[in-house]
Amino acid sequence: MDSGICLHNATILTGFSVMENCAVYIKNNKIADVFSENRFQEKQFSRKVQIINVNGSYIAPGLIDTHIHGIGGFGTDDGQTDSILKMSEILPRYGVTSFIPTIYAAKPDEMIKNIKAIVKAMGKEKGAHILGMHLEGPFISPERLGAQNKNAASPVDIKLMEKLYAASKGHIINMTVAPELPSMRGLALWCIAKGIILQAGHTNATYAQMLEGMQTRIMHTTHLFNAMSCMHHRDPGAVGAVFIHPEMSCEFIADGIHIDPNLIKLLFQFKPLDKLVMVTDSLKPTKQKATKLYANNEEVYFDKCFYRKSDNVIAGSAMTMIESVKNLVDWGLSLEEAIHVSAPSPAEILKIPNKGYVAPGFDADLIIFNEDFSNINTIINGKLYEGEK
Repeated sequence: MDSGICLHNATILTGFSVMENCAVYIKNNKIADVFSENRFQEKQFSRKVQIINVNGSYIAPGLIDTHIHGIGGFGTDDGQTDSILKMSEILPRYGVTSFIPTIYAAKPDEMIKNIKAIVKAMGKEKGAHILGMHLEGPFISPERLGAQNKNAASPVDIKLMEKLYAASKGHIINMTVAPELPSMRGLALWCIAKGIILQAGHTNATYAQMLEGMQTRIMHTTHLFNAMSCMHHRDPGAVGAVFIHPEMSCEFIADGIHIDPNLIKLLFQFKPLDKLVMVTDSLKPTKQKATKLYANNEEVYFDKCFYRKSDNVIAGSAMTMIESVKNLVDWGLSLEEAIHVSAPSPAEILKIPNKGYVAPGFDADLIIFNEDFSNINTIINGKLYEGEK
């Protein structure tokens, strides 16, 4: 051991288990070893190794936000590479080490512009890793737009999909679609060939249509309960499909507004942890201090979450990932469960390699925090970022 960082005197939430009185050794931007405090005391480290005593704090895998539109006044709707890079710089303050910028459904030219802005930002990050992109449309139901633009929905169009994919240079990780749309099967098969993960959202699908979508590997779900067909005793709909089928996975938003906390606790009772992904769905004005706030080119106002000013429709959340973790714990879930749905689960479901766990060989993307979440520090590629004070 001749260089790197060693964090010790920690309780480590590895993603597999909880290890008390342990240490993590980082070398060459990777986790080289995880061992007990007793072994740490016995080891002989080079002077080049930075030793950090975390004084009993928790260490966990860096949080992964797989559905985020913006933060701090910067968003994917800006269509600017600098905005994506600013998001990358801001996110480590809130425990996020990797994220998937999410693009709203829009006219093709606008979507292509926003896609290209993300592509140009990839590899230039000074903070959280940009993993790729999530397209929240445009092949969604006009009956379940939520806060999407009125003219955003498009019939399934393979030629348009080819243009979006070409603009992304192969960096589309996941895409929200409505399984019930005509010709969706052809699109799904096309996406399977490209390795794009499809998730049901902004959908008015019947239960039967959800089952048909499952046959073409539409197995993940966008912000469960929100902007989708609800459970009914004569037709379980999209929500019912997620509860009935354990193999289905889903996103959920933990701000206490998009979903009642009691329903989130019910969700944890019904679904395996590895099928649950907590997301923020945070918007451009999250943590922004400004007189007028805008998201998706429309004015919004803040009242625990963001509402579109023109019609009072919920536009998206104002949460950060670490605040969402705290919410889950405050609602009675364990810290281990809260971390699992914020790092290991998204890494597994979205097929993100070498992230989501604190174990040898994984990327050195970590979060360090106190029991009351008052002091957040993040490590990305071996670099320490201080959280918001």
